[in-house]
Amino acid sequence: MAHISFDQVQISYPGKSGAFTAVDGFAADIEEGEFVTIVGPSGCGKSSVLMAADGLVPVAGGAIRIQGEPITKPGPDRAMVFQDASLMPWRTVLHNVAFGLELAGVGKADRLATAGTFVELVGLAGREDSYPHELSGGMRQRVGIARALAMDPAVLLMDEPFGALDAQTRELMAGELLRIWDLDRKTVLFVTHGIDEAIFLADRVLVMGQSPSRVIEVMEIDLPRPRDAAVRASEAFGRYRTHLADLLFGSSAETPVAR
Repeated sequence: MAHISFDQVQISYPGKSGAFTAVDGFAADIEEGEFVTIVGPSGCGKSSVLMAADGLVPVAGGAIRIQGEPITKPGPDRAMVFQDASLMPWRTVLHNVAFGLELAGVGKADRLATAGTFVELVGLAGREDSYPHELSGGMRQRVGIARALAMDPAVLLMDEPFGALDAQTRELMAGELLRIWDLDRKTVLFVTHGIDEAIFLADRVLVMGQSPSRVIEVMEIDLPRPRDAAVRASEAFGRYRTHLADLLFGSSAETPVAR
């Protein structure tokens, strides 16, 4: 049984002239421990798929299931990381990371100890007492990731978490995310506009078409793990990049993908 199953999912939003369908017929099975990226044109519904998987947006048709059970609302088995880390400016790094645990009723000593563990995991040891305004953009995103991981979700949903970062920091954060993911291999669904980022991170890339969208191709990424900068420079990576660009930008010359 797939860990997450999208069965002909349709997502619609109300509009002045009737319902607007953003996603129609989205189908995919995500296996436990898999790192899957989602790419597609702007406005194709990538974020809508992620929000529906978190239970924040209802589906108008089809179903999303986690371990066979339909998703109808948010749950502790899923955690979401957005492009904006949305940290509380009056809380320190440690207390931002502990916030979800506080809401869940975890005692103060236990939640701060757990938060401290994840602050260290994301490479922010020594910054526990810093406030968000004292951190770089990359550091703030690390705090957001630590806050999600501290809840120990089975599924991590990431909606362009590095989209607002500069190119160098973005590559650094991608490598750090893989380092963290490799420790316990949570199931990850990661939305991105970045072709290189999608390939570098993924076991598989789900490519979406124009809205109302669905999956138009599933790219299996056969690159060795752990991955580093050398992987990006490889011939196989280049072939994946060319093929994915062709799919997204409509080139008539399709390049075969290395398998």
